[in-house]
This record gives sequence, structure tokens and C-alpha cells, in this order.
Amino acid sequence: MTVRSVVLDVDGTLVRGDEPIPGAVEAVDRLRERGLDVLLLSNNPTRSPADYADWLADLGFAVAPDDVLTSGALTADYVATEYPDCGTYLLGEPGLREMLAARGIPLVTDPEAADVVVASIDREFTYGRLRNALWALDGAAFVATDPDRTIPAPDRPVPGSGAIVAALAEAADRDPDAMLGKPAATAAEAVESRVAGEGEAVLMVGDRLDTDVLLGDRAGLTTALVLSGVTTRADSSEVAPDFVLDSVADVVDLLDRKTRP
Repeated sequence: MTVRSVVLDVDGTLVRGDEPIPGAVEAVDRLRERGLDVLLLSNNPTRSPADYADWLADLGFAVAPDDVLTSGALTADYVATEYPDCGTYLLGEPGLREMLAARGIPLVTDPEAADVVVASIDREFTYGRLRNALWALDGAAFVATDPDRTIPAPDRPVPGSGAIVAALAEAADRDPDAMLGKPAATAAEAVESRVAGEGEAVLMVGDRLDTDVLLGDRAGLTTALVLSGVTTRADSSEVAPDFVLDSVADVVDLLDRKTRP
């Protein structure tokens, strides 16, 4: 297996909460020492790529803003391209609001003024916020950052964007018109445009079968599931990873194998 690029999930793959997973910092360093193209692809929409890179650098990772792509950045790009100058109502957090504003997207707080509703993780989610987003959806486009129902945390998983999106979708009795994070085609296309090589020459590493592995499977990438996040060996899915690893610390050893097991 000749790999030219490695795409790494972050939460559950490189970190849990605010702590690096054992061996993760060293694994990224070793991948870079081999001259491989490394891209971090996260479904966390609360930080910009620059803020994400700063946070990871503080944890010891050798990461620059250009090495990071997030569902928040993908969403801001999508809304700016598909709905320019449209009033956008956000059910989400300040970090995503800043990314949308940075793309010149006019943000509105009046549900009656919304042409687009963006739904995402909201750790101050209330019934009132759900009600207002529902009202804003009347005649508006429905955009979601990512489908992650939960996020790995130090002690146990916590609700993610998918839980908020599902609540709004259920209330409105409609699915999002666009979902921007993994495993969406938008995320796969962004990977293809950012890394060296294509197809099996790109290794996708993540802890979720329904996002990381599914994105890689749809895009024809080589996939590796790590068991340091939300997925266990007992979990099943319509898609199967090419490899199952205890953690990202095993990725370099995987690349040393001449043939698949």
C-alpha cells in the first residue's frame, strides 16, 4: 500500500476533550517526517481552522491553519456561495457565527427575516431557541453543519450537532437541504482538492463508521477505524473499514505493512 496523504479526524482520533490521545502527537510528527501530506478534517464547527490550529499547537501538535478543515468552515463557504446576501439565522455557537460573518454573510436574529437557517451544535440550546429556528425555517433553506449525534469527551460522549439538527428536523418535519461535514460529498471534494494523491493513495483515519469511514468508502479512499473514540469492535455498519486500529499511534506501523492482513 503506497500512501501519499493521511486525513485525520480530530475528536476521538487525536484528542479526547482537551487532552491528546496517547501517542497522537508523536504519530503526526512521524507522518510528517515521512514526507506525507497531512490534513486534519473535523466535524467540530465551533472553531475556525486558525483557532483549531492554535489550540492543537498548544497541545503539542505540529499543525498550521492550512492543515485544518472543519465543518464550520465548509458551511460558511457553502452559504456564502449558494446564498449570497441572504439573511441567515443561526442555531449554533459564537465560533460558527464568527466564521459566517467573516464570509460576509448577513446574520439575522429575527426569524421572520431569515432566508437560510444554519443548524449546528449549541451548548446553550433551549426550547426558545428551537422554537425560533422552527419559525425561521418557514420558507427558508435548511443547512446543517454535520450529522455527528455525539462527540467523544473525557468521561463519556456528549451531544453533538446531529442531535440539534435532528430536533429541528423533527419539529419542522423536513430534512436539511444540505449537510456539509463528513460524510457529505462537499467534505470529500474538499479533501480531494487539498491533499496529494487520490483514491487508495489517501488514508482516512477516524473513530466513526458513519462519518469518517463512510466518507472514505464513498470517495474510494483507504480507511482506518481507530477505537479511541465512539466506536467499539462490537459496533456494526453498512460500511467496513479497511483496517481497525487501537489508536492513531498505530498508523505508522500500518503504513509499514507491505500487504493488508
